[in-house]
Amino acid sequence: MNTLVIDNKSYVVVPVESYEALQKKAALKTRPEKLLTIDEARAHSKKAIRKWAGGK
Repeated sequence: MNTLVIDNKSYVVVPVESYEALQKKAALKTRPEKLLTIDEARAHSKKAIRKWAGGK
């Protein structure tokens, strides 16, 4: 790991393997999207279909 200074800003240079490991670790910490119940999903899909059909 090396430190670079360009225009008074510090940058860290890391190997690709370390960078990919950091990305994978960060991705695991993200919260999954909210799952809808069956009724919520039906209402959402009906709303989307009505919006799509009304546009034609």
